[in-house]
Amino acid sequence: MNFDYTPKVEALREKLLAFFDAHIYPNEAVFTAEVERNRQNGNAWLPTELIETLKQEARAAGLWNLFLPDSERGAGLTNLEYAPLCEIMGRVPWAPEVFNCNAPDTGNMETIERYGSDDNKREWLEPLLQGHIRSAFLMTEPEVASSDATNIQTRITRDGDHYVINGHKWWSSGAGDPRCKVYIVMGKTDPDAPRHQQQSMILVPADAAGITVHRPLTLYGYDDAPHGHMDISLDNVRVPASNLLLGEGRGFEIAQGRLGPGRIHHCMRLIGLAERAIELMAKRTLQRVAFGKPIAEQTVTQERIAEARCMIEQARLLTLKTAYMMDTVGNKGARGEIAMIKVVAPNMACQIIDWAIQAHGAAGLCDDFPLAYAYALARTLRFADGPDEVHRNAIAKLELARHLGRDAAARVDMPVTRS
Repeated sequence: MNFDYTPKVEALREKLLAFFDAHIYPNEAVFTAEVERNRQNGNAWLPTELIETLKQEARAAGLWNLFLPDSERGAGLTNLEYAPLCEIMGRVPWAPEVFNCNAPDTGNMETIERYGSDDNKREWLEPLLQGHIRSAFLMTEPEVASSDATNIQTRITRDGDHYVINGHKWWSSGAGDPRCKVYIVMGKTDPDAPRHQQQSMILVPADAAGITVHRPLTLYGYDDAPHGHMDISLDNVRVPASNLLLGEGRGFEIAQGRLGPGRIHHCMRLIGLAERAIELMAKRTLQRVAFGKPIAEQTVTQERIAEARCMIEQARLLTLKTAYMMDTVGNKGARGEIAMIKVVAPNMACQIIDWAIQAHGAAGLCDDFPLAYAYALARTLRFADGPDEVHRNAIAKLELARHLGRDAAARVDMPVTRS
Protein backbone atom coordinates (compact mmCIF):
# COMPACT_ATOMS: atom_id res chain seq x y z
CA MET A 1 0.00 0.00 0.00
CA ASN A 2 1.35 3.37 -1.04
CA PHE A 3 -0.25 6.34 0.68
CA ASP A 4 1.84 9.04 -1.00
CA TYR A 5 -0.22 11.90 -2.41
CA THR A 6 -0.45 11.95 -6.18
CA PRO A 7 0.44 15.27 -7.86
CA LYS A 8 -3.29 15.86 -8.47
CA VAL A 9 -4.12 15.33 -4.79
CA GLU A 10 -1.20 17.44 -3.60
CA ALA A 11 -2.37 20.31 -5.79
CA LEU A 12 -5.93 20.00 -4.46
CA ARG A 13 -4.64 19.84 -0.88
CA GLU A 14 -2.70 23.06 -1.34
CA LYS A 15 -5.78 24.73 -2.85
CA LEU A 16 -7.98 23.53 0.01
CA LEU A 17 -5.57 24.61 2.72
CA ALA A 18 -5.24 28.04 1.11
CA PHE A 19 -9.03 28.28 0.81
CA PHE A 20 -9.43 27.51 4.52
CA ASP A 21 -6.87 30.16 5.46
CA ALA A 22 -8.52 32.75 3.24
CA HIS A 23 -12.23 31.97 3.60
CA ILE A 24 -13.13 29.36 6.26
CA TYR A 25 -11.19 30.11 9.46
CA PRO A 26 -11.69 33.89 9.23
CA ASN A 27 -15.45 33.36 8.84
CA GLU A 28 -16.16 30.91 11.68
CA ALA A 29 -17.52 33.67 13.91
CA VAL A 30 -19.37 35.19 10.95
CA PHE A 31 -21.20 31.91 10.30
CA THR A 32 -22.21 31.54 13.94
CA ALA A 33 -23.39 35.16 14.08
CA GLU A 34 -25.45 34.82 10.90
CA VAL A 35 -27.22 31.67 12.14
CA GLU A 36 -27.90 33.36 15.47
CA ARG A 37 -29.22 36.47 13.74
CA ASN A 38 -31.60 34.33 11.69
CA ARG A 39 -32.70 32.59 14.88
CA GLN A 40 -33.40 35.89 16.64
CA ASN A 41 -35.35 37.05 13.60
CA GLY A 42 -37.61 34.03 13.96
CA ASN A 43 -36.19 31.58 11.38
CA ALA A 44 -32.97 29.76 12.22
CA TRP A 45 -33.45 27.54 9.17
CA LEU A 46 -32.70 30.16 6.54
CA PRO A 47 -29.62 29.27 4.47
CA THR A 48 -26.66 31.46 5.35
CA GLU A 49 -25.51 34.05 2.85
CA LEU A 50 -21.93 33.25 3.85
CA ILE A 51 -22.03 29.65 2.67
CA GLU A 52 -23.85 30.53 -0.54
CA THR A 53 -21.17 33.11 -1.32
CA LEU A 54 -18.32 30.73 -0.47
CA LYS A 55 -19.82 28.06 -2.72
CA GLN A 56 -19.18 30.31 -5.70
CA GLU A 57 -15.59 30.82 -4.57
CA ALA A 58 -15.11 27.05 -4.19
CA ARG A 59 -16.51 26.32 -7.65
CA ALA A 60 -14.28 28.96 -9.18
CA ALA A 61 -11.29 27.35 -7.46
CA GLY A 62 -12.14 23.89 -8.83
CA LEU A 63 -12.99 22.57 -5.35
CA TRP A 64 -16.46 21.19 -6.08
CA ASN A 65 -17.96 17.67 -5.83
CA LEU A 66 -14.57 16.25 -4.88
CA PHE A 67 -16.23 13.23 -3.22
CA LEU A 68 -17.71 11.71 -6.37
CA PRO A 69 -15.42 8.97 -7.75
CA ASP A 70 -15.24 7.59 -11.28
CA SER A 71 -17.71 10.10 -12.64
CA GLU A 72 -17.72 12.81 -15.27
CA ARG A 73 -19.76 14.86 -12.80
CA GLY A 74 -17.12 14.84 -10.03
CA ALA A 75 -13.39 15.11 -9.57
CA GLY A 76 -12.82 11.46 -10.45
CA LEU A 77 -10.87 10.79 -7.25
CA THR A 78 -10.53 7.38 -5.65
CA ASN A 79 -11.47 6.92 -1.99
CA LEU A 80 -7.76 6.98 -1.14
CA GLU A 81 -7.24 10.22 -3.04
CA TYR A 82 -10.29 11.86 -1.49
CA ALA A 83 -9.32 10.93 2.10
CA PRO A 84 -6.79 13.71 2.79
CA LEU A 85 -9.09 16.30 1.20
CA CYS A 86 -12.09 15.18 3.25
CA GLU A 87 -9.89 15.36 6.37
CA ILE A 88 -9.14 19.03 5.69
CA MET A 89 -12.82 19.79 5.14
CA GLY A 90 -13.65 18.16 8.47
CA ARG A 91 -11.62 20.70 10.44
CA VAL A 92 -14.64 23.05 10.51
CA PRO A 93 -18.04 21.31 10.76
CA TRP A 94 -19.92 23.57 8.35
CA ALA A 95 -17.15 23.68 5.74
CA PRO A 96 -18.00 20.55 3.68
CA GLU A 97 -21.18 22.18 2.34
CA VAL A 98 -19.07 24.97 0.83
CA PHE A 99 -17.53 22.32 -1.47
CA ASN A 100 -20.80 20.37 -1.98
CA CYS A 101 -19.21 17.53 -0.03
CA ASN A 102 -21.54 17.44 2.96
CA ALA A 103 -23.55 14.58 4.44
CA PRO A 104 -26.14 13.33 3.78
CA ASP A 105 -26.06 14.85 0.29
CA THR A 106 -22.87 13.03 -0.71
CA GLY A 107 -24.33 9.62 0.09
CA ASN A 108 -27.64 10.51 -1.52
CA MET A 109 -25.96 11.74 -4.69
CA GLU A 110 -23.89 8.56 -4.93
CA THR A 111 -27.04 6.50 -4.39
CA ILE A 112 -29.06 8.26 -7.08
CA GLU A 113 -26.16 8.15 -9.52
CA ARG A 114 -25.58 4.44 -8.90
CA TYR A 115 -29.15 3.18 -8.58
CA GLY A 116 -31.50 5.85 -9.95
CA SER A 117 -33.11 5.99 -13.40
CA ASP A 118 -32.21 8.61 -15.97
CA ASP A 119 -35.35 10.52 -14.99
CA ASN A 120 -34.38 10.34 -11.30
CA LYS A 121 -30.97 11.74 -12.16
CA ARG A 122 -32.37 14.59 -14.21
CA GLU A 123 -34.91 15.54 -11.54
CA TRP A 124 -32.80 15.19 -8.40
CA LEU A 125 -29.14 14.37 -9.03
CA GLU A 126 -28.33 17.27 -11.34
CA PRO A 127 -29.67 19.98 -8.98
CA LEU A 128 -27.90 18.29 -6.05
CA LEU A 129 -24.62 18.25 -7.95
CA GLN A 130 -25.09 21.93 -8.75
CA GLY A 131 -25.73 22.68 -5.06
CA HIS A 132 -29.13 24.17 -5.86
CA ILE A 133 -31.08 21.83 -3.58
CA ARG A 134 -30.40 19.59 -0.60
CA SER A 135 -31.62 16.17 0.49
CA ALA A 136 -32.24 13.92 3.49
CA PHE A 137 -31.96 10.19 4.23
CA LEU A 138 -34.89 8.71 6.19
CA MET A 139 -33.98 5.38 7.75
CA THR A 140 -34.00 5.58 11.57
CA GLU A 141 -37.29 5.18 13.45
CA PRO A 142 -38.20 6.11 17.05
CA GLU A 143 -40.45 3.13 17.74
CA VAL A 144 -37.87 0.39 17.05
CA ALA A 145 -34.19 -0.29 17.69
CA SER A 146 -32.85 0.92 14.36
CA SER A 147 -29.41 -0.48 15.12
CA ASP A 148 -31.02 -3.56 13.55
CA ALA A 149 -32.34 -2.15 10.29
CA THR A 150 -34.56 -5.20 9.73
CA ASN A 151 -36.74 -3.77 12.53
CA ILE A 152 -37.81 -0.83 10.36
CA GLN A 153 -41.60 -0.66 10.19
CA THR A 154 -42.27 2.00 7.54
CA ARG A 155 -44.39 0.45 4.79
CA ILE A 156 -43.97 1.08 1.06
CA THR A 157 -47.04 -0.44 -0.63
CA ARG A 158 -47.60 -0.77 -4.38
CA ASP A 159 -50.84 0.76 -5.66
CA GLY A 160 -51.03 0.65 -9.44
CA ASP A 161 -48.46 3.04 -10.91
CA HIS A 162 -47.63 4.44 -7.48
CA TYR A 163 -46.28 3.46 -4.09
CA VAL A 164 -47.96 4.59 -0.88
CA ILE A 165 -45.71 5.23 2.11
CA ASN A 166 -46.67 5.18 5.78
CA GLY A 167 -44.21 5.50 8.63
CA HIS A 168 -42.45 7.57 11.26
CA LYS A 169 -38.80 8.60 10.90
CA TRP A 170 -36.45 10.68 12.99
CA TRP A 171 -32.86 11.92 12.97
CA SER A 172 -33.52 12.79 9.35
CA SER A 173 -30.40 14.90 8.88
CA GLY A 174 -30.64 17.76 6.42
CA ALA A 175 -34.43 17.83 6.42
CA GLY A 176 -34.53 21.11 8.33
CA ASP A 177 -33.00 23.05 5.47
CA PRO A 178 -35.70 24.75 3.35
CA ARG A 179 -33.66 23.82 0.28
CA CYS A 180 -34.18 20.10 1.09
CA LYS A 181 -36.32 18.92 -1.82
CA VAL A 182 -36.00 15.12 -1.80
CA TYR A 183 -35.84 12.30 0.75
CA ILE A 184 -34.46 8.82 0.24
CA VAL A 185 -36.77 6.68 2.38
CA MET A 186 -36.10 3.11 3.49
CA GLY A 187 -39.10 0.93 4.30
CA LYS A 188 -40.67 -2.48 3.86
CA THR A 189 -42.26 -3.47 0.58
CA ASP A 190 -42.77 -7.10 1.66
CA PRO A 191 -42.69 -7.88 5.41
CA ASP A 192 -43.10 -11.60 4.62
CA ALA A 193 -40.01 -11.86 2.41
CA PRO A 194 -36.69 -13.24 3.71
CA ARG A 195 -35.23 -10.95 6.37
CA HIS A 196 -32.86 -9.00 4.13
CA GLN A 197 -35.25 -8.80 1.18
CA GLN A 198 -38.09 -6.99 2.92
CA GLN A 199 -36.70 -3.47 2.59
CA SER A 200 -36.65 -1.07 -0.34
CA MET A 201 -35.57 2.52 -0.94
CA ILE A 202 -37.63 5.14 -2.68
CA LEU A 203 -37.28 8.81 -3.65
CA VAL A 204 -39.89 11.05 -2.04
CA PRO A 205 -40.34 14.76 -2.81
CA ALA A 206 -40.03 16.69 0.44
CA ASP A 207 -43.21 18.63 -0.33
CA ALA A 208 -45.35 15.57 -1.08
CA ALA A 209 -48.83 15.51 0.45
CA GLY A 210 -48.91 13.56 3.72
CA ILE A 211 -45.47 14.56 5.01
CA THR A 212 -45.34 16.28 8.39
CA VAL A 213 -42.11 17.62 9.88
CA HIS A 214 -42.85 17.64 13.60
CA ARG A 215 -39.73 19.10 15.24
CA PRO A 216 -35.97 19.44 15.08
CA LEU A 217 -33.98 17.14 17.35
CA THR A 218 -31.03 18.63 19.22
CA LEU A 219 -27.48 17.34 19.70
CA TYR A 220 -26.55 18.20 23.27
CA GLY A 221 -28.68 21.30 22.88
CA TYR A 222 -27.47 22.25 19.38
CA ASP A 223 -30.21 22.35 16.74
CA ASP A 224 -27.71 22.26 13.85
CA ALA A 225 -29.66 24.96 12.02
CA PRO A 226 -29.99 25.43 9.12
CA HIS A 227 -29.17 21.74 8.53
CA GLY A 228 -31.27 20.09 11.23
CA HIS A 229 -32.21 16.55 12.22
CA MET A 230 -35.97 16.24 11.94
CA ASP A 231 -38.78 14.10 13.30
CA ILE A 232 -40.99 13.26 10.31
CA SER A 233 -44.16 11.27 9.70
CA LEU A 234 -45.36 10.02 6.32
CA ASP A 235 -49.09 9.39 6.09
CA ASN A 236 -50.36 7.87 2.84
CA VAL A 237 -47.62 9.64 0.89
CA ARG A 238 -48.08 8.72 -2.78
CA VAL A 239 -45.18 8.79 -5.26
CA PRO A 240 -44.69 7.35 -8.77
CA ALA A 241 -43.54 3.74 -8.92
CA SER A 242 -40.58 4.92 -11.00
CA ASN A 243 -39.18 6.56 -7.84
CA LEU A 244 -38.31 3.14 -6.39
CA LEU A 245 -34.56 2.59 -6.53
CA LEU A 246 -33.23 -0.59 -8.17
CA GLY A 247 -36.31 -2.73 -7.36
CA GLU A 248 -38.39 -4.13 -4.53
CA GLY A 249 -36.51 -5.89 -1.77
CA ARG A 250 -33.14 -4.38 -2.68
CA GLY A 251 -32.90 -1.79 0.07
CA PHE A 252 -30.15 -3.61 1.94
CA GLU A 253 -28.16 -3.99 -1.24
CA ILE A 254 -28.41 -0.23 -1.80
CA ALA A 255 -27.58 0.48 1.83
CA GLN A 256 -24.38 -1.56 1.58
CA GLY A 257 -23.33 0.60 -1.36
CA ARG A 258 -24.39 3.87 0.28
CA LEU A 259 -23.21 3.44 3.85
CA GLY A 260 -19.68 2.19 3.12
CA PRO A 261 -18.43 5.48 1.60
CA GLY A 262 -20.56 7.47 4.04
CA ARG A 263 -18.96 5.82 7.04
CA ILE A 264 -15.42 6.38 5.84
CA HIS A 265 -16.21 10.02 4.94
CA HIS A 266 -17.36 10.55 8.54
CA CYS A 267 -14.07 9.07 9.76
CA MET A 268 -12.00 11.26 7.45
CA ARG A 269 -13.75 14.36 8.71
CA LEU A 270 -13.33 13.25 12.33
CA ILE A 271 -9.58 13.02 11.85
CA GLY A 272 -9.63 16.63 10.65
CA LEU A 273 -11.72 17.61 13.67
CA ALA A 274 -9.25 15.87 16.00
CA GLU A 275 -6.34 17.63 14.30
CA ARG A 276 -8.05 20.95 14.94
CA ALA A 277 -8.58 19.99 18.58
CA ILE A 278 -4.94 19.08 19.21
CA GLU A 279 -3.88 22.31 17.49
CA LEU A 280 -6.15 24.37 19.76
CA MET A 281 -4.98 22.40 22.80
CA ALA A 282 -1.32 23.05 22.03
CA LYS A 283 -1.84 26.77 21.44
CA ARG A 284 -3.94 27.21 24.57
CA THR A 285 -1.57 25.37 26.89
CA LEU A 286 1.43 27.29 25.56
CA GLN A 287 -0.32 30.59 26.31
CA ARG A 288 -1.74 29.87 29.78
CA VAL A 289 0.25 29.75 33.03
CA ALA A 290 -0.76 27.75 36.10
CA PHE A 291 1.27 27.03 39.22
CA GLY A 292 4.19 29.07 37.96
CA LYS A 293 4.70 27.64 34.49
CA PRO A 294 2.88 27.24 31.15
CA ILE A 295 0.26 24.50 31.22
CA ALA A 296 2.11 22.96 28.26
CA GLU A 297 4.99 22.17 30.61
CA GLN A 298 2.77 20.20 32.99
CA THR A 299 3.47 16.49 32.60
CA VAL A 300 -0.19 15.56 32.32
CA THR A 301 -0.60 17.98 29.40
CA GLN A 302 2.41 16.59 27.58
CA GLU A 303 1.19 13.03 28.07
CA ARG A 304 -2.20 13.91 26.62
CA ILE A 305 -0.75 15.75 23.64
CA ALA A 306 1.60 12.85 22.93
CA GLU A 307 -1.19 10.30 23.23
CA ALA A 308 -3.45 12.42 21.03
CA ARG A 309 -0.82 12.53 18.30
CA CYS A 310 -0.40 8.74 18.45
CA MET A 311 -4.16 8.21 18.27
CA ILE A 312 -4.60 10.52 15.28
CA GLU A 313 -1.78 8.88 13.33
CA GLN A 314 -3.14 5.39 14.05
CA ALA A 315 -6.66 6.36 13.01
CA ARG A 316 -5.43 8.06 9.84
CA LEU A 317 -3.44 5.00 8.76
CA LEU A 318 -6.42 2.72 9.34
CA THR A 319 -8.64 5.13 7.38
CA LEU A 320 -6.21 5.21 4.48
CA LYS A 321 -5.93 1.42 4.51
CA THR A 322 -9.72 1.19 4.45
CA ALA A 323 -9.95 3.64 1.56
CA TYR A 324 -7.29 1.68 -0.33
CA MET A 325 -9.18 -1.57 0.18
CA MET A 326 -12.48 -0.03 -0.92
CA ASP A 327 -10.73 1.04 -4.11
CA THR A 328 -9.07 -2.32 -4.73
CA VAL A 329 -11.38 -5.05 -3.37
CA GLY A 330 -14.67 -3.14 -3.05
CA ASN A 331 -16.87 -2.20 -0.11
CA LYS A 332 -17.73 -5.79 0.77
CA GLY A 333 -14.10 -6.85 0.73
CA ALA A 334 -13.29 -3.92 3.01
CA ARG A 335 -16.24 -4.44 5.35
CA GLY A 336 -14.04 -5.37 8.30
CA GLU A 337 -11.86 -2.29 7.92
CA ILE A 338 -14.93 -0.06 7.45
CA ALA A 339 -16.37 -1.40 10.71
CA MET A 340 -13.03 -0.97 12.51
CA ILE A 341 -12.48 2.63 11.50
CA LYS A 342 -16.10 3.45 12.32
CA VAL A 343 -15.36 2.35 15.90
CA VAL A 344 -11.86 3.83 16.12
CA ALA A 345 -12.36 7.32 14.65
CA PRO A 346 -15.31 8.59 16.73
CA ASN A 347 -13.81 7.27 19.97
CA MET A 348 -10.44 8.78 19.09
CA ALA A 349 -12.02 12.15 18.31
CA CYS A 350 -14.17 12.13 21.45
CA GLN A 351 -11.14 11.53 23.66
CA ILE A 352 -8.92 14.13 22.02
CA ILE A 353 -11.63 16.78 21.96
CA ASP A 354 -12.36 16.03 25.62
CA TRP A 355 -8.69 16.58 26.49
CA ALA A 356 -8.72 19.81 24.49
CA ILE A 357 -11.80 20.99 26.39
CA GLN A 358 -10.07 20.18 29.68
CA ALA A 359 -7.00 22.15 28.60
CA HIS A 360 -9.18 25.19 27.88
CA GLY A 361 -10.78 25.10 31.30
CA ALA A 362 -14.27 26.57 31.53
CA ALA A 363 -13.74 28.30 28.18
CA GLY A 364 -13.81 24.90 26.51
CA LEU A 365 -17.41 24.41 27.58
CA CYS A 366 -18.82 27.47 25.81
CA ASP A 367 -19.03 28.48 22.19
CA ASP A 368 -16.14 30.95 22.36
CA PHE A 369 -14.18 27.96 21.06
CA PRO A 370 -15.42 25.29 18.61
CA LEU A 371 -14.69 22.41 21.00
CA ALA A 372 -18.04 21.91 22.72
CA TYR A 373 -19.83 21.62 19.38
CA ALA A 374 -17.03 19.42 18.03
CA TYR A 375 -17.53 17.05 20.96
CA ALA A 376 -21.28 16.90 20.34
CA LEU A 377 -20.65 15.95 16.71
CA ALA A 378 -18.00 13.34 17.50
CA ARG A 379 -20.15 11.75 20.19
CA THR A 380 -23.10 11.61 17.82
CA LEU A 381 -21.01 9.67 15.31
CA ARG A 382 -20.69 6.80 17.75
CA PHE A 383 -24.35 6.22 16.78
CA ALA A 384 -24.75 7.55 13.24
CA ASP A 385 -24.22 4.93 10.52
CA GLY A 386 -24.30 2.26 13.21
CA PRO A 387 -23.48 2.20 16.93
CA ASP A 388 -20.11 1.01 18.18
CA GLU A 389 -21.62 -2.19 19.53
CA VAL A 390 -22.98 -3.31 16.14
CA HIS A 391 -19.67 -2.65 14.39
CA ARG A 392 -17.70 -4.42 17.12
CA ASN A 393 -20.01 -7.39 16.76
CA ALA A 394 -19.34 -7.49 13.01
CA ILE A 395 -15.57 -7.21 13.58
CA ALA A 396 -15.64 -10.07 16.08
CA LYS A 397 -17.67 -12.27 13.73
CA LEU A 398 -15.18 -11.67 10.92
CA GLU A 399 -12.29 -12.51 13.22
CA LEU A 400 -13.94 -15.70 14.43
CA ALA A 401 -14.90 -16.63 10.88
CA ARG A 402 -11.22 -16.59 9.89
CA HIS A 403 -10.83 -19.70 12.02
CA LEU A 404 -13.90 -21.37 10.53
CA GLY A 405 -12.90 -21.10 6.90
CA ARG A 406 -13.27 -18.72 3.98
CA ASP A 407 -16.94 -19.54 3.30
CA ALA A 408 -17.93 -18.53 6.83
CA ALA A 409 -16.07 -15.20 6.54
CA ALA A 410 -17.84 -14.44 3.26
CA ARG A 411 -21.22 -14.78 4.97
CA VAL A 412 -20.51 -12.01 7.49
CA ASP A 413 -22.30 -8.88 6.24
CA MET A 414 -21.48 -5.27 7.01
CA PRO A 415 -24.15 -4.01 9.41
CA VAL A 416 -26.83 -1.92 7.73
CA THR A 417 -27.75 0.59 10.39
CA ARG A 418 -27.83 4.32 10.73
CA SER A 419 -28.41 5.03 14.41
